[in-house]
Amino acid sequence: MVIKKSLITLCFLVAQSMAVASPDIQHWQTKNGAEVYFVPSNDLPMVDVRVVFDAGSARDAETGKNLSGTALMTNGLLSEGAAGDDAQVLAEKFEAVGAVFGNGSLKDMAWLSVRSLRDDRYLQPALINLKNIISLPDFSKGAFKREIERLKISVKAGKQSPDSIASQRFFAELYGDHPYAQPSEGTDESLRKIKLKHLKDFYKKYYVAKNAVIGIVGQLTTEEAKKIAMDLVSDLSAGEHAKKLPEVKALAESKTIHIDFPSRQSSVMMGQVGLARGDVDYYALYLGNHAFGGSGFGSRLMQKVREDRGLAYSVYSYFSPMHVQGPFMIGLKTRNDQLGEAMDIIHAELNKYVNEGPGQDELNDSLKNITGGFPLRIDSNKKIVEYLSVIGFYSLPLNHLDTFVGNINQQSKKKVDEALKRRIHPDKMLTVIVGAKNK
Repeated sequence: MVIKKSLITLCFLVAQSMAVASPDIQHWQTKNGAEVYFVPSNDLPMVDVRVVFDAGSARDAETGKNLSGTALMTNGLLSEGAAGDDAQVLAEKFEAVGAVFGNGSLKDMAWLSVRSLRDDRYLQPALINLKNIISLPDFSKGAFKREIERLKISVKAGKQSPDSIASQRFFAELYGDHPYAQPSEGTDESLRKIKLKHLKDFYKKYYVAKNAVIGIVGQLTTEEAKKIAMDLVSDLSAGEHAKKLPEVKALAESKTIHIDFPSRQSSVMMGQVGLARGDVDYYALYLGNHAFGGSGFGSRLMQKVREDRGLAYSVYSYFSPMHVQGPFMIGLKTRNDQLGEAMDIIHAELNKYVNEGPGQDELNDSLKNITGGFPLRIDSNKKIVEYLSVIGFYSLPLNHLDTFVGNINQQSKKKVDEALKRRIHPDKMLTVIVGAKNK
């Protein structure tokens, strides 16, 4: 019985050590300049492929006419018709081999992905379909008209959403004339101006090999992964990598904007310019924010605003690192008659947190929570391939996943306190409130 228990314990420890082991990342370039990041995985007979282009909405400003919505529409139209197949046929081809296709666009990046069984009977047709979507989009007039109408409806619906109104105004005020300021879905004005030619030109400029990062995870050899990567982008022109985005200007003073909206609750977004990917203060601020508003019910904001006062169902804070400085944001919803009290608490807690930093107990709890939960962030091929895309897209070190826990553990209270004082300025915060004003 003792031997059996010892064996069970040993197996558990081995399994646990394997679970926290970070993947071994291989990296190379295709002949036409695409960056490839590959992790072999024999756990499941599956293959995940994700192709990312520096073609997010921040590039809308480079169209020459600042036609916001161009990046999102271009990415959306790729899967609406390719190599003579319409959207229905493309979807049926993926479905016939049990593959899952996805695509999307954010401010920095646009991506296309596929998940397939490893067996070549299923994998190869899925990859051919993905290649056609990437390399041979039809850009049909019918698909363009449908996408324009869809986005017009989405923009109209956003005008009835306090959260959407707050988010758009927050980014517009925080980023001013920077490319991050424009809404990814476009505006009424930009959607009236966008023509099919603009999408074709955008595709030709940004969907090129040197502007691409390919992530591959699955039951493959390195040679097989190299062939997949090269085949996927072999028909793309080499092109050039998108130019570096301009730096972001920090706020010079605090600003509060209250947008009157007929609702019982007010949606609040408060923040300032935050971090770029690879920032030297990333780990200190990641840990510091976790204790302040990034850990759900374990955060100080949740305790003070919800648990102690019952002023909001949810309150949170986070950093959103991007190519250049993404925002630091605090958000909540609260009843209109409780808005003043809730904002007083948030301002007081932010000032106190920046001046004094987290308590040692808060810091210890956050360390345990972050490092203990890290294995769950890389416990599937799908999650790993997404990390590969981020590592490649933002030129992070290949050992980023290996060193993440160690870098977090190296952060002391002194380091966190100093980073908070350097980077968060409570006297220079932008606040956008959307809700009924008190009469």
